[in-house]
Amino acid sequence: MAAGSLIASVKEEARKNYIAVFEQDWPSWLAGIFIALLALMIFLWDAPWGIAGGYKNWGNWVLYSLGIFKDKPFAPWLHPMSLSNFGIFVGAFFSAMMSRQFKIRQAPPLEYAKGIVGGILMGIGAAFAGGCNVGGFFTATGMLSLGGIAMMVGLGGGAWIGLKYLLWELEHLPAKPLSKKDGSGPFLGINWDRVQPYIGTGVVVAVVAAFYAYATIDKTVLGGLLFFGFLIGLVMHRARFCFVRAFRCPFMTGEAEMVKVVAMSLIIYGMGSAIIKWAWIKDPMMGVYHPFFLGSLVGGLIFGVGMILAGGCASSTLWRIGEGHLKLVMTMIGFALSNALTARAIEALNLSDRLGKGIFMPEVFTWEVTIPLFIIFFVMWAFIAIWNEASEKFVIF
Repeated sequence: MAAGSLIASVKEEARKNYIAVFEQDWPSWLAGIFIALLALMIFLWDAPWGIAGGYKNWGNWVLYSLGIFKDKPFAPWLHPMSLSNFGIFVGAFFSAMMSRQFKIRQAPPLEYAKGIVGGILMGIGAAFAGGCNVGGFFTATGMLSLGGIAMMVGLGGGAWIGLKYLLWELEHLPAKPLSKKDGSGPFLGINWDRVQPYIGTGVVVAVVAAFYAYATIDKTVLGGLLFFGFLIGLVMHRARFCFVRAFRCPFMTGEAEMVKVVAMSLIIYGMGSAIIKWAWIKDPMMGVYHPFFLGSLVGGLIFGVGMILAGGCASSTLWRIGEGHLKLVMTMIGFALSNALTARAIEALNLSDRLGKGIFMPEVFTWEVTIPLFIIFFVMWAFIAIWNEASEKFVIF
């Protein structure tokens, strides 16, 4: 009886934990903490976290395969950002399977068009800014690069423009309802709701096996990046974490939650980065290459419009594809191709110097001033968002 009671108790506890982890949404503040810590781990493991470089690698491969580009790019399975991007997709797919939330999600034709155009704009913006909402804003700021602050301003302006367009669209292009078929339940004689967790279990086993496979060929760093990306995808999906909300919601609904979360996450990331760099555990100039201020500002503006049209940023595009959104597949394709082409055009036209150069905050303000200034800046961003939530001063919808 005692053994039976123990087994029953273990099963019940396992069931409760499964529900807590995979069937209930995680709070966004917890995701913000996890993402900052994972970004710091990636920094210590290899280099600052980025996403746009992975998209560009995919675009380079497509254009090389079509004969448009002559130089052969890195194989995606050997490219650091490409692997971490794939990890985000796989992590979200795993999470969607374990929570039985995966299904193919279609969209009206206009949404597919907006997804493509949004992806193209994000790819162009990321090329000008030297990174997307992650590499050009979140990581750039966390690495204490002034380009991250400039892109932040641009993202806010782009979000405002994008929302103005959506407001016009609501008034002049009423959406037609899309009849959707329920993707759950029996199909081909299989109840996929019951099968999904088993598929998810197979996915996590495959990811761990891939890490050890990379280790056996002396590519442990690449295997680690795949695994870190997997964890980020899992966290983002479970918390529905999207950077777009930090720039869209203050103008759209006035909601301040994601601003507070991103500000908190950046303070953790920035202070962790400051410790690592000030102690010379890593070169202080790592991750400081974003073109301040023209490239980051203009790139952020273009990217901001694109992410509003697409309904997702560089990171949320990956995790939302992982749960079955077809519109975001179009966004990914547009992003990859436009980023590769724009980066090549900037290089061919020698525009890099005109867009600006990387500026390290402690070189301008000193370490002693940078740290309190950094904290005060993002605390003030959060308080302004809280004030706007109460007053609706900047709400345009």
